[in-house]
Amino acid sequence: MRGLKVLPSGRPGRGRLYVNLPDGQAVAWYDRQANRISVLADDHREAILAVLRPYLSGTVSIGPPPVPTAADLRRLALPPDADLAPNRPGETLLGDLEHGSAGTRARHRLRQDLTAQQRMGDAFDALEPDGWRILHCVPLPGLGRIDHLLIGPAGIFCVRTVPGRRQRAVVGDLLLTVGRTEPRPDPRWLRRAAARASLALTARVTPALALVDASRIDKAPTVRDIRILHSPTATSDLTGSPTTLKPPEIETLFAQARDTRTWFHTSSPAGV
Repeated sequence: MRGLKVLPSGRPGRGRLYVNLPDGQAVAWYDRQANRISVLADDHREAILAVLRPYLSGTVSIGPPPVPTAADLRRLALPPDADLAPNRPGETLLGDLEHGSAGTRARHRLRQDLTAQQRMGDAFDALEPDGWRILHCVPLPGLGRIDHLLIGPAGIFCVRTVPGRRQRAVVGDLLLTVGRTEPRPDPRWLRRAAARASLALTARVTPALALVDASRIDKAPTVRDIRILHSPTATSDLTGSPTTLKPPEIETLFAQARDTRTWFHTSSPAGV
């Protein structure tokens, strides 16, 4: 059949591929991780296989869709513009660089921040085969955006990424200082963002600070609530942590977190 379209859902190379009729109705999807094609319209089966063939690899199973879980139903009901899963690392910074009017110095800082977010984002995305689910650029009205939200066996982490610039970083209770630059209020912001995320997801969210290429990290002894992730060992630190969430819990939380309405319909807790 002519006119079938293959459309991605999620980040390129990681999410599902949907096969749609010209009117937009889905007739099948290809789950890359499971290597399985779920056919919704068996009368289009041959055309579906033909249009998906360039994307397939290895031994692919074909059949009707599995019985959807509650998380599946929530995800499938999402309007495309409400789904955060396709966001790339540093999505907002890319827009600022392409369309913003910042000066030369500000654009240099934006590029450094973008490179750090992209590097950490790629490292976090690589955790998905280990049962982790990752979102990037999660909006927090009134607070900006969470650079990366990690949901996995070790729990939920609200991550702020900062370029270390091969300099010493000092993490205090309220401020972060990298080299000789002006102190930044990242620790204070992280606590507020994690509290907001905990309220939105009704689950414990740990604030985490990811420092990319810092030559050394010194943390004040009173900073016990913020997880420090030092690239390039950040992901191994997470995978080596004790398990607190089971796979069904991870999928349910991910389905909730990827919906923009989860974040925009959440009021700030007292003091946040």
